[in-house]
Amino acid sequence: MKKVMYIDMDGVISDFSREHKILEEERGCAIHRPDLHVDYGKLQAIPGAKDALIKLNEDFDIFIASTPPWSRPDMWAAKRRWIEQHFPYLKRKLILTHRKDLLIGDVLIDDSRWRGQPDFQGKWIWFGHNQRCLDWPSTLEYIYKNIKK
Repeated sequence: MKKVMYIDMDGVISDFSREHKILEEERGCAIHRPDLHVDYGKLQAIPGAKDALIKLNEDFDIFIASTPPWSRPDMWAAKRRWIEQHFPYLKRKLILTHRKDLLIGDVLIDDSRWRGQPDFQGKWIWFGHNQRCLDWPSTLEYIYKNIKK
């Protein structure tokens, strides 16, 4: 049986920070809640994410676990469309939640710690913050050295 892996969307597979910077430049000011303003149709995949998820999907049962802004239900659909465009094999494996600690599985890859990630019962990989998992190549290396399939 394959281990279950959850992967966050914004900042882990979608280049949310790039689009956030572009949005601030266009508006000429800081944007406190970019998740309320970013156009998901313009988001690109983070370098290495597509190849990494193809590889992980061979060895793990992967799901996308993302937190949409609850005040913007249209963003829920935008996230689903983005997944279908960039990772079509995962379009029916999207979970929207504000409580990632309630997910049941073996691995959670996330760049945030504000939605229960530290209390996830499996292995939480703090993407982009952990010295061993700063990008997709280093994250894949860490996974395949430290997490048994």
